[in-house]
Amino acid sequence: MNERLVNGGRKSSLTKNLKHLIEEKIQVQKWFPEQVAHVVGIAYKTVYNWIDQGCLDVQLPDLLDHGIRRHRAKEKRGTFSHGRSIEKRPHKVETRQEFGHFEADTVLSGKRKGQAVATFVERKSSLTIVKRLYGHDSQSMTQAVLELASQLQNKLKTLTVDHGKEFANYQTIEQLTGTQVYFAHAYSPHERGSNENRNRVLRRFIPKEQAIEELSDYQLVQINWYLNSRPLKCLNWHTPIEIFLLNLRH
Repeated sequence: MNERLVNGGRKSSLTKNLKHLIEEKIQVQKWFPEQVAHVVGIAYKTVYNWIDQGCLDVQLPDLLDHGIRRHRAKEKRGTFSHGRSIEKRPHKVETRQEFGHFEADTVLSGKRKGQAVATFVERKSSLTIVKRLYGHDSQSMTQAVLELASQLQNKLKTLTVDHGKEFANYQTIEQLTGTQVYFAHAYSPHERGSNENRNRVLRRFIPKEQAIEELSDYQLVQINWYLNSRPLKCLNWHTPIEIFLLNLRH
């Protein structure tokens, strides 16, 4: 349906319908220009040109990181030093060929106290699951992981996390779910690259100054949908939800 909005590929002009579609995808659903360009069948440079020329009501702040890569904030959460090292994680997890291997993290609001959200990313499909946490402690995270394991039945095979104190109950998680928990090295976000990448996108929906308590359950459901219904280049332009459901049925 979206392709019908474009007439003749490169020769197409920016119609009113196409303009509204692009603005909706970038501003509301937080898509990248390249993702929008693929869906409507035009060169992604065309979208950037339209932005530069003022043809679209889209500004640099509407784009991820405003076009600028920022330094990673210093870790302020409490940490602990136990657990199974990522060095012991099976190689098949690294290749992303097998379904059911997740990365997990916590995303905080600007408030020191109050709610946070847990993010779980399935490595093969890049599906992101955002769950509300009612605290920053290990009990809240453990409950979120147990809920996820129950929803996935026997599909949650491994969980790769950092040494944040919210994962201190990893032994309980392993005992109750049979899931192996692996810990990345300190100051090595690239070892949980999927999670880091998806958290950056999530921040477009939940800025650091946003209080999680102000988000309704409906808004969280909508954010989950926006994150997983966008086509990704690494998935050959399929969406995470497509790949996830396809593997979940097998």
